[in-house]
Amino acid sequence: MELRETGIILFVEHYQEALAFYTQKLGLPLRKKGESLSILEFGSSYLMIEKGGVASSGEKTRAQNPTVLRLNVHDFEHTIEELRERGVNVEVLQFEWGKIGVIIDPEGNRIEIKD
Repeated sequence: MELRETGIILFVEHYQEALAFYTQKLGLPLRKKGESLSILEFGSSYLMIEKGGVASSGEKTRAQNPTVLRLNVHDFEHTIEELRERGVNVEVLQFEWGKIGVIIDPEGNRIEIKD
Protein backbone atom coordinates (compact mmCIF):
# COMPACT_ATOMS: atom_id res chain seq x y z
CA MET A 1 0.00 0.00 0.00
CA GLU A 2 1.33 3.40 -0.95
CA LEU A 3 -0.30 6.19 1.05
CA ARG A 4 -1.05 9.45 -0.67
CA GLU A 5 -2.24 11.28 2.43
CA THR A 6 -3.55 10.41 5.87
CA GLY A 7 -6.51 11.94 7.62
CA ILE A 8 -8.33 11.93 10.91
CA ILE A 9 -12.10 12.21 11.12
CA LEU A 10 -13.52 13.84 14.25
CA PHE A 11 -17.26 13.38 14.67
CA VAL A 12 -18.84 16.23 16.63
CA GLU A 13 -22.26 17.03 18.02
CA HIS A 14 -22.03 20.82 17.75
CA TYR A 15 -20.55 21.19 14.29
CA GLN A 16 -20.39 25.00 13.91
CA GLU A 17 -18.92 25.50 17.40
CA ALA A 18 -16.31 22.78 16.86
CA LEU A 19 -15.38 24.12 13.42
CA ALA A 20 -14.97 27.64 14.82
CA PHE A 21 -12.75 26.32 17.63
CA TYR A 22 -10.41 24.42 15.31
CA THR A 23 -10.15 27.20 12.73
CA GLN A 24 -10.28 30.35 14.87
CA LYS A 25 -8.84 29.26 18.22
CA LEU A 26 -6.33 26.63 17.08
CA GLY A 27 -5.71 28.34 13.74
CA LEU A 28 -5.93 25.25 11.51
CA PRO A 29 -6.39 26.39 7.90
CA LEU A 30 -9.68 25.46 6.24
CA ARG A 31 -9.25 23.36 3.11
CA LYS A 32 -12.94 22.76 2.33
CA LYS A 33 -16.14 23.80 4.14
CA GLY A 34 -19.53 22.14 3.93
CA GLU A 35 -22.83 22.14 5.80
CA SER A 36 -22.02 19.04 7.85
CA LEU A 37 -18.40 18.24 7.00
CA SER A 38 -15.26 20.36 6.69
CA ILE A 39 -11.63 19.53 6.03
CA LEU A 40 -8.78 21.35 7.77
CA GLU A 41 -5.04 21.30 7.14
CA PHE A 42 -3.35 19.16 9.79
CA GLY A 43 0.40 19.18 9.18
CA SER A 44 1.01 16.92 6.18
CA SER A 45 -2.42 15.33 6.74
CA TYR A 46 -5.95 16.58 7.21
CA LEU A 47 -8.49 16.76 9.99
CA MET A 48 -12.10 16.27 8.97
CA ILE A 49 -14.75 17.74 11.26
CA GLU A 50 -18.09 16.03 10.68
CA LYS A 51 -21.53 15.98 12.29
CA GLY A 52 -22.63 12.82 14.07
CA GLY A 53 -20.62 12.77 17.29
CA VAL A 54 -21.51 13.13 20.94
CA ALA A 55 -20.26 16.08 22.99
CA SER A 56 -19.30 16.05 26.65
CA SER A 57 -19.45 19.00 29.04
CA GLY A 58 -15.98 18.09 30.36
CA GLU A 59 -12.99 16.13 29.16
CA LYS A 60 -14.05 12.79 27.73
CA THR A 61 -12.73 9.69 29.44
CA ARG A 62 -10.57 7.23 27.53
CA ALA A 63 -13.61 4.96 27.38
CA GLN A 64 -15.54 7.74 25.64
CA ASN A 65 -12.68 8.74 23.35
CA PRO A 66 -9.45 6.70 23.44
CA THR A 67 -7.77 9.05 20.94
CA VAL A 68 -5.75 12.22 21.55
CA LEU A 69 -4.94 14.71 18.81
CA ARG A 70 -1.26 15.60 19.23
CA LEU A 71 0.27 18.59 17.48
CA ASN A 72 4.07 18.66 17.47
CA VAL A 73 5.25 22.26 17.09
CA HIS A 74 8.59 23.93 16.40
CA ASP A 75 8.34 26.64 19.08
CA PHE A 76 6.39 25.35 22.08
CA GLU A 77 6.49 28.50 24.25
CA HIS A 78 5.45 30.79 21.39
CA THR A 79 2.62 28.43 20.40
CA ILE A 80 1.28 28.26 23.97
CA GLU A 81 1.45 32.06 24.26
CA GLU A 82 -0.36 32.49 20.92
CA LEU A 83 -3.10 30.03 21.89
CA ARG A 84 -3.66 31.75 25.23
CA GLU A 85 -3.89 35.12 23.47
CA ARG A 86 -6.70 33.62 21.36
CA GLY A 87 -8.53 32.64 24.54
CA VAL A 88 -7.63 28.94 24.57
CA ASN A 89 -7.23 27.35 28.00
CA VAL A 90 -3.92 25.44 27.93
CA GLU A 91 -2.56 23.43 30.86
CA VAL A 92 1.21 22.91 30.53
CA LEU A 93 2.55 19.66 31.99
CA GLN A 94 6.26 18.83 32.39
CA PHE A 95 7.56 15.25 32.18
CA GLU A 96 11.08 13.80 32.02
CA TRP A 97 10.54 13.21 28.28
CA GLY A 98 9.32 16.75 27.56
CA LYS A 99 6.42 19.17 27.88
CA ILE A 100 2.87 19.08 26.61
CA GLY A 101 0.13 21.67 26.55
CA VAL A 102 -3.27 20.09 27.18
CA ILE A 103 -6.37 21.59 25.56
CA ILE A 104 -9.93 20.32 25.77
CA ASP A 105 -12.05 21.21 22.75
CA PRO A 106 -15.72 22.28 23.08
CA GLU A 107 -16.81 18.65 22.57
CA GLY A 108 -14.60 17.30 25.40
CA ASN A 109 -11.86 15.88 23.14
CA ARG A 110 -8.28 16.10 24.39
CA ILE A 111 -5.65 17.85 22.27
CA GLU A 112 -1.96 17.95 23.19
CA ILE A 113 0.64 20.42 21.98
CA LYS A 114 4.10 18.81 22.13
CA ASP A 115 7.50 20.54 22.29
